Amino acid sequence: MRLAVAAALVLASASPALAQARRPNVVLIVADDLGQRDLGCYGSSFHRTPHLDALAKAGARFTDCSSSCPVCSPTRASILTGMYPQRFGITDWLPGRPDNPAQMLRRPVPTMQLPLEAVTLAERLRAAGYATAHVGKWHLGGEGFGPEAQGFDVNVAGDHTGTPMSYFAPFQSKKGVMRGLETAPPGEYLTDRLTAEAERFIDRNKDRPFFLYLAHYAPHTPLRAPADVVARYPAPPVHGRQSNATYAAMIERLDASVGRVVAKLDELKLGDNTLVIFTSDNGGLATLEGMPFAPTINSPFREGKGYLYEGGLRIPLLVKWPAVVKPGTAPTFAACSIDLVPTVVEAYGGGVPGEGGRERPVDGVSLLPLFRGQPLPARNLFWHYPHYANQGSRPGGAVRSGPWKFVEFYETGRRELFDLSKDVSESRNLAADRPEVVKDLAAKLDTWRKDVGAKMPTPNPDYRPNPPDKDGSITLHARTAQVFGTMLRFEPLPHKNTLGFWVNRDDHAAFEFTATEPGTFRVEVLQGCGKGSGGAEVELAVGDAKLTFAVKDTGGFQAFEARDVGTLRVAAAGRHTLTVRARTKPGPAVMDLRQVVLRPVR
Repeated sequence: MRLAVAAALVLASASPALAQARRPNVVLIVADDLGQRDLGCYGSSFHRTPHLDALAKAGARFTDCSSSCPVCSPTRASILTGMYPQRFGITDWLPGRPDNPAQMLRRPVPTMQLPLEAVTLAERLRAAGYATAHVGKWHLGGEGFGPEAQGFDVNVAGDHTGTPMSYFAPFQSKKGVMRGLETAPPGEYLTDRLTAEAERFIDRNKDRPFFLYLAHYAPHTPLRAPADVVARYPAPPVHGRQSNATYAAMIERLDASVGRVVAKLDELKLGDNTLVIFTSDNGGLATLEGMPFAPTINSPFREGKGYLYEGGLRIPLLVKWPAVVKPGTAPTFAACSIDLVPTVVEAYGGGVPGEGGRERPVDGVSLLPLFRGQPLPARNLFWHYPHYANQGSRPGGAVRSGPWKFVEFYETGRRELFDLSKDVSESRNLAADRPEVVKDLAAKLDTWRKDVGAKMPTPNPDYRPNPPDKDGSITLHARTAQVFGTMLRFEPLPHKNTLGFWVNRDDHAAFEFTATEPGTFRVEVLQGCGKGSGGAEVELAVGDAKLTFAVKDTGGFQAFEARDVGTLRVAAAGRHTLTVRARTKPGPAVMDLRQVVLRPVR
């Protein structure tokens, strides 16, 4: 029934001119965890991406494209449907991070698969006579909800998992063998094999319109690449800049894959009539996640995968279609993952999805008018990520309206406002300066959440923050702090990993902790302070118990020094809050604070 409806929509809306000519082939290539700044055509000087750079020169390179979520599964749902993933209840990678006592809020459990009622791009194209193939990562449901149930004739390597069973043949683990890759030469690299499968599909369907969805696992962790490619990059890596050789090698093989697919199209003389789209599912992974070095850094964008800041959302978007897209085009329109379906549908003549009331309108817009010199009307973009990410971020939502980016955090209601036209690094929070903008965008975000049926987190009845260690010590790491004010923030990147940007004296931090018994604690702070900023008077307080210490100039904000600053009395067992406030600020900043340790006095 669902396919019949999709077919009826396609046939009813297809133009006669396009029906007479062969419709364009569509090749959609999606990388995994690839940030916008990981490509040479977007400014990387470390990663080698000649084929992707050539693709950008041959078509359009969008300067401002965002994923619909800072993690994978939700964005993949939007790429295939043109809808905000919250409409399907897919708000996290699947199955998602479970709750634990360190989290103030309980997550809304996401829907564990893309519902079959969703109309996918593959179903639209198959109903229009296209051969359809999914090659690579699926991560939108298991048995009964895989690519074959969502409009794909062919499925290679797609299942419910988010990481490959192996990057090298044999492509298997204790869980089984990757679908369609049961036989492979020993040591074959997964990215290369998926490319070969894509080439085979193109060869088999060169005489009819086809849709190839090539969803690479690379460069998602675990970081694995051929040793000879890794050896081409300098080592060791350095925190704070793109310098991870294995990650770079994974990107190099990904780039080679794109080059092979484009070359295959040209070999078969299909290039002029093929719409090629390259993008990613979220920003680059810039935190450690158990690794000694982060895969990448997304500068000038803030943070990375898992965060609602630009580093977690900005992705590459390259579009090549010689018949329509002028080479060297660089659209500045703020595009999003939700725009791919309406763009492709217009490209093959399927009309505007939802137009005329035949189905629910998609949330995205077709980008093709941009290539005809027609501006697209302004619109707002929304995000809702009600989860604690593996990367360290906290539940929140965001809206972008013109130059404004508004971020709201669900634990405390903290609000941040940035002017991306002047501050793409999201360094200056303007929430206190522009309360009228905050009020307007907060209302828009709330209205949108209601419209899409966004599930919200709820209080965690098992919440037990920062419990004591076995010896009774209580360690309060900066990542567990709540920040108040406008500029103070936790900086999660491995070369920071601290409370920083303490440039406003009135900003402050609070740590919740759990005491199993009353007592007196010696207080040790791990602080750093640059030259010219020493001497700030800082107060630590737990209830009525307070102590004050002077910040020491350590020669650099990242030059941390552990200091015993006095004692505090905790009056009773239970949950408490330690506040950290600056009473004076003689220099440009108060300090960087990595942790506070409360050691019981026996």
